[in-house]
Amino acid sequence: MGRLLEVKNLRTQFKTFDGIVKAVDGVSFYLDEKEIIGIVGESGCGKSVTQLSIMQLINRPGKIVGGEVWFEGKDLLKYKQHGPEMRSIRGGKIAMIFQEPMTSLNPVLTLGYQLAESLILHLKMSKEEARKRAIELLGMVGIPSPEDRIDDYPHQFSGGMRQRVMIAMALACNPKILIADEPTTSLDVTTQAQLLELMVDMVHKFNSSLILVTHNLGVVARYAQRIYIMYAGRIVEEGTCKEIFKRPRHPYTKGLLRSVPRLDVEGERLIPIEGLPPRLTDLPDQCAFLPRCPYKTEKCSTSPMPELRSVPGEGHKIRCYVDIPEVDYATV
Repeated sequence: MGRLLEVKNLRTQFKTFDGIVKAVDGVSFYLDEKEIIGIVGESGCGKSVTQLSIMQLINRPGKIVGGEVWFEGKDLLKYKQHGPEMRSIRGGKIAMIFQEPMTSLNPVLTLGYQLAESLILHLKMSKEEARKRAIELLGMVGIPSPEDRIDDYPHQFSGGMRQRVMIAMALACNPKILIADEPTTSLDVTTQAQLLELMVDMVHKFNSSLILVTHNLGVVARYAQRIYIMYAGRIVEEGTCKEIFKRPRHPYTKGLLRSVPRLDVEGERLIPIEGLPPRLTDLPDQCAFLPRCPYKTEKCSTSPMPELRSVPGEGHKIRCYVDIPEVDYATV
């Protein structure tokens, strides 16, 4: 399997009345063919903006100010945002499932029209062929009686069904990369599990790669091969799923794991991460996690933001000065 996507030093900023928001500040990661990776972090850390930047879906007051996004040997950021090259890639080769399906689907157009649109644009199908394929896709994602429901509008579907439609739309043109941005946030737990299983099954069926963006560590533990942990617009830890869960080395990652409910330890209390994330308009020169870190040292307070460095383990890197001893997740 070869390298399918490589993001290098991506930087995206938003100009506000309070100052420049460094939403994505030097993010680098890669995705291989037929691979599932997880991008994990709390709300506001830059996960979604990173993915929107890859597809050049950042509009004013936001701006991509630096970095490279290599896909199929070409830097996507060299293309014009609304040029024919980027339009052919969005939905055709890289597709995205957004957080809230009701705001992603057009309320005044039927689902059949919205599904067929990308098939006609990217695969050059006729209207009849696109309609037939749209019915097949709705059936594949579990919509009952798809031949009857294809002419319905988004408001006639439940939240879970609308998200199934979004999965069908994203995979309609057999994209090489599917980006799922918090795809089950507004759904109940049972529906979340069903849709995640469906999405991963469809990704395997279409031989696509998946970027799973979430704040839920349980989701990536089940599906992802590698994980990137984000905090304040930067990647602070990366590694294989086994490495991250077995030997978390960054204080923030350890804090996230401590706050996950566990069924194998009776009577365990969750330990929250104290404090609040920093304002992205006023990031310190030092480590952004410093005010909340229980392992901080004098070097942390006097030195600039650390670079990612390798630690023992397959592809394991952390952005931290402190050499925290390896601790098994069972004792974290």
